[in-house]
Amino acid sequence: MGPPLKLFKNQKYQELKQECMRDSRLFCDPTFLPENDSLFYNRLLPGKVVWKRPQDICDDPRLIVGNISNHQLIQGRLGHKPMVSAFSCLAVQESHWTKTIPNHKEQEWDPRKPDKYAGIFRFRFWHFGEWTEVVIDDLLPTINGDLVFSFSTSMNEFWNALLEKAYAKLLGCYEALDGLTITDIIVDFTGTLAETVDMQKGRYTELVEEKYKLFRELYKTFTKGGLICCSIESPNQEEQEVETDWGLLKGHTYTMTDIRKIRLGERLVEVFSAEKLYMVRLRNPLGRQEWSGPWSEISEEWQQLTAGDRKNLGLVMSDDGEFWMSLEDFCRNFHKLHVCRNVNNPIFGRKELESVLGCWTVDDDPLMNRSGGCYNNRDTFLQNPQYIFTVPEDGHKVIMSLQQKDMRTYRRMGRPDNYIIGFELFKVEMNRKFRLHHLYIQERAGTSTYIDTRTVFLSKYLKKGNYVLVPTMFQHGRTSEFLLRIFSEVPVQLRELTLDMPKMSCWNLARGYPKVVTQITVHSAEGLEKKYANETVNPYLVIKCGKEEVRSPVQKNTVHAIFDTQAIFYRRTTDIPIIIQVWNSRKFCDQFLGQVTLDADPSDCRDLKSLYLRKKGGPTAKVKQGHISFKVISSDDLTEL
Repeated sequence: MGPPLKLFKNQKYQELKQECMRDSRLFCDPTFLPENDSLFYNRLLPGKVVWKRPQDICDDPRLIVGNISNHQLIQGRLGHKPMVSAFSCLAVQESHWTKTIPNHKEQEWDPRKPDKYAGIFRFRFWHFGEWTEVVIDDLLPTINGDLVFSFSTSMNEFWNALLEKAYAKLLGCYEALDGLTITDIIVDFTGTLAETVDMQKGRYTELVEEKYKLFRELYKTFTKGGLICCSIESPNQEEQEVETDWGLLKGHTYTMTDIRKIRLGERLVEVFSAEKLYMVRLRNPLGRQEWSGPWSEISEEWQQLTAGDRKNLGLVMSDDGEFWMSLEDFCRNFHKLHVCRNVNNPIFGRKELESVLGCWTVDDDPLMNRSGGCYNNRDTFLQNPQYIFTVPEDGHKVIMSLQQKDMRTYRRMGRPDNYIIGFELFKVEMNRKFRLHHLYIQERAGTSTYIDTRTVFLSKYLKKGNYVLVPTMFQHGRTSEFLLRIFSEVPVQLRELTLDMPKMSCWNLARGYPKVVTQITVHSAEGLEKKYANETVNPYLVIKCGKEEVRSPVQKNTVHAIFDTQAIFYRRTTDIPIIIQVWNSRKFCDQFLGQVTLDADPSDCRDLKSLYLRKKGGPTAKVKQGHISFKVISSDDLTEL
C-alpha cells in the first residue's frame, strides 16, 4: 500500500474520464483553461498562441514512444532548461517515472479504440510532503503549429509536454516554473532528498580517499534508485553553452545513467596499469556535444577493448548523447554535483528519513512566539521552533533539508516567492528534553546557507550525541510553514522540543517540583591511573544526579581523554549533588577510576574548573590519581538554560 494520495482541486481522474467517454467528448479542464492566465501572471506572449490537442499537431500521437529514456528533449522557445534536464534525469530510473506517470499504458492513445480516448491525463508530484495527483486535459500551447514549451525529438511523443503542463497547473501557471532549480523539480517529481556537492570545494582531484568516498556514496545512491546529475559552471552569461576543450558544455546539466567499479582481467591490467576502473556514464539531454577526452567514443582506451570486453565489463552506451568518463576526469571537469537520494522506502525495515511539518508563528507571549529570526537576532533567535535528534554512532553522514512552502501560487497577489531561510545546528546535552533558552555551553555544530531559495540543506558527518536544529527565517516576526527532513543511514529519532520546563504534575508535586536547573560540560579527564605500564585504559564518564545518569562514549587507550560530554538536570534542591565518575571499560568488569562531587549552587562560579578525582564517599574522600576539567552552570530560573 502506497502513501496517501491528495487530489489536486479534488479532481477524480477516473470519474472525469468516464463522464467524457459517456458523453463522447474530449475533456476540457475548467480549473486550468487554455488562456493567457495559464501561461503567465500578468503579461502577454508575443505572437498568437493556439492551444492544440496532440492529434491536431501530428499523426499517431503517443504518450511514450518506445523506451522513455531513448529520445532527446528540446527546451522550446519559452521552455525552461532545468525542466529538460529534470525530465532526462527522471527517465533514468523506471521506479520514479512510473510513479510520476501512473498507469502510463492505460493513459496511452490506442488508435484501435479511439472511443476510449478522452483527452485527459494524470500525473503525480511530491508536493510539500504529500503525493498529489494532478489531472489535466491535452490542450497544449503552440505558435505556428509548434509547441511553445518542451517537446521530444520524436515528434509524436508528448509525455514531457503533458507532464510540464501538469506541473505548471500545480504551481499556478507556466511562468511559475521560472526560477526553479533542477533539484527543486526532481524532488517534486520523485520525493527524493537533494544534496548539492561543490566538487572544487571537496578537492576530490587532490584528496584520493575523499574521491573514493565520493564514488562509494554515488554508487550506493544510484543502486538504491537515486538520481544524479552534474554541471560545469559558467562565469558569465556569455559563456553559457560554450564548449570546453574536452567537448563539454558550460552551464549545462548532464545526467548520470550508470556508475561502475570494474575489476580488470590479467590482460587488461597490463593494458591500463590498474586492477580496477572507476567509471561513470553521463548523458546530455540534447543528445550532442559529448565528451571528447579519455574513454570517449573515438579514444584510444576504447580501441584496447574488444566487443566482448565491453560487454563483459558493462561499458556500453544505450543512447545517443551518452558517454563514459573515468572518476578522475569526472571530478576534474565538473563543478556541481546534484545527488537526489531515494528515501521513500525503508531499508530492511529501518527508516532512513525522518520528516516533520512545522511553522513559524507570531505571538505576543515570548514563550509562545515561534518566529525569532536568524542567529544574528540573539535576543529572539531561540524563540524559533526547535527539533532534537540523536546520532547513535560516530561518523555517520547526516543530511538536513529545510523546505519552505512554495508561495508561487500567491504571486498574483504580490507576495514574494520565497523568504530568506536557513537553520542552525547545536550539539546539546545527552539528556536534554526541553527547549534551549540560552547558549552557554552548547557547541555550534553547523549552519546552513541563508538564502531565498525554496530549500536549504546541510550535509555533515556528526559525532555520537544529541543535536538541536533550529529552523529560522532571516527576519523575525514573520509567519510561514516549513518541512524539515533528515536523512541518515542510522535512525535519528527526530522530534520537536515543545516544553520549556518540566510539567507541573501530581507526581512531581508529591516529590517536590524542581527549583534548580544545572548544565554541566566535562571537557576532559587527564592523568588517569595505570596500574602497570602496558595496561590499556579505555575511560568513560558517568554523570549522576539522583536516579538520573548520563554515560559518555568510551575513549580508546588513553589516560588523557577528551570528552566534551554535556548533561542537564532539573533538581528539587542543591542538596542533591551531581557526581561525575570516571570508569575504565574492560572486558569482564569495569574499573572505577575516581569521581568528583558537586553541589552546583546557582551562586557558584561558571568558569572552567579542574578538580582531582577522589574515591567514593563525597567531596572529602581520599584523593586518587587524575583530574577532570569541567564547566557547571546552575540557575534557579528553569527557563534560563
